Amino acid sequence: MGYVEVGCRVLLVTVFALALWSKISGREPWTRFVRSVRDMTPWRSNAVPVAVAAGEAAVIVLVATPLQWAGVLGFALAAALLGCFTVATALVVRRGAAVPCRCFGGASETPMGWTHVIRDLVLTALAVLGLAASTSFGIADVGMALIAGVAGAALGLVITRTDDLASLLR
Repeated sequence: MGYVEVGCRVLLVTVFALALWSKISGREPWTRFVRSVRDMTPWRSNAVPVAVAAGEAAVIVLVATPLQWAGVLGFALAAALLGCFTVATALVVRRGAAVPCRCFGGASETPMGWTHVIRDLVLTALAVLGLAASTSFGIADVGMALIAGVAGAALGLVITRTDDLASLLR
């Protein structure tokens, strides 16, 4: 299970780092993200977008820390955040609102759809899998851990490009 934990850690760091960077990399991306959150929720304050960004940053730090307790907390926080994202996205899609997905880039104009809900469900499941795997101890083979990390990073990059992949497959 140690290799599963490594793969899930790297995947979540990749996904959350790209998501956070896409939101805070400049004034315009942040403004677009805040606007999309306001379109999704009834709250008009900046508290929700700031909490999302802070939560994403906390996941990155905790999951990237090679201590077991930090991994457990990071995976649990990631699962909670991703669960909230899944519910929020499903509610937006269900009510038919054309809110663009700003998850991995402020310039995206792709409206949220069931593809986003499925992506969030998959990420939530991977965070829960990482949490389950984080209770195991030790890695016997550093080479295998490296392969698991590379696979996690590659899958994380693919997941962050689901809008592009869905568009390509249509």
